[in-house]
Amino acid sequence: MKMTNCLFFGDSITYGEYDGILGGYVEILKRYCHAEFYNNNVNEVNCFNLGIGGETTEGLIKRFEVETKARLSPDENLIFFFYGANDLAEKNEVELVSLANFESNLFEVISQAKEFTANIYVISILPISKTVDGIKVPERKFRTTQKIELYNQKLKELATQHNIEFIDVFSSFNLTKEEFLSKDGIHPNEKGYDFIASQIKPIISKYL
Repeated sequence: MKMTNCLFFGDSITYGEYDGILGGYVEILKRYCHAEFYNNNVNEVNCFNLGIGGETTEGLIKRFEVETKARLSPDENLIFFFYGANDLAEKNEVELVSLANFESNLFEVISQAKEFTANIYVISILPISKTVDGIKVPERKFRTTQKIELYNQKLKELATQHNIEFIDVFSSFNLTKEEFLSKDGIHPNEKGYDFIASQIKPIISKYL
């Protein structure tokens, strides 16, 4: 029997914020893999939730290596990066992480990740609700769809450059985004998290 470890790095959307029912997409995937393992005598696949609320790629760089080394399987490993929603945001007219720094930060961690596994995935930034798109609220993070598309394009380019997979959740999520987003217009609700899990499930199912 093989053991595969899936490491999900990200922000509050990876952590599962605003989903008090299913616990977010990583929890959904974890339950699915464990049920398959216990009930159907398949290979063991473990999903590690390494999401931190509010994190940008600046934080990821600081912790990536130590977090990864602590969770490596001797058999097979998959690493997922789900970043950008905070990087592209502006707070009090200040951009949290510029597009150039976003690119260089991810270039660095993807290069590090390649030392541990060839199975690396970059997940697109999710759309935001029209209720918050381009709306400035004092002391709140400011985001626009235009900027999300710009950063997503950079993610796609990085994936091509590194010959890794880009998971475009944005395009399909965008079709019914108001139904998939919570009241804050940024985080998914339980339906949205379930949808994200459904986009990743075929990738990890191959390792069961």
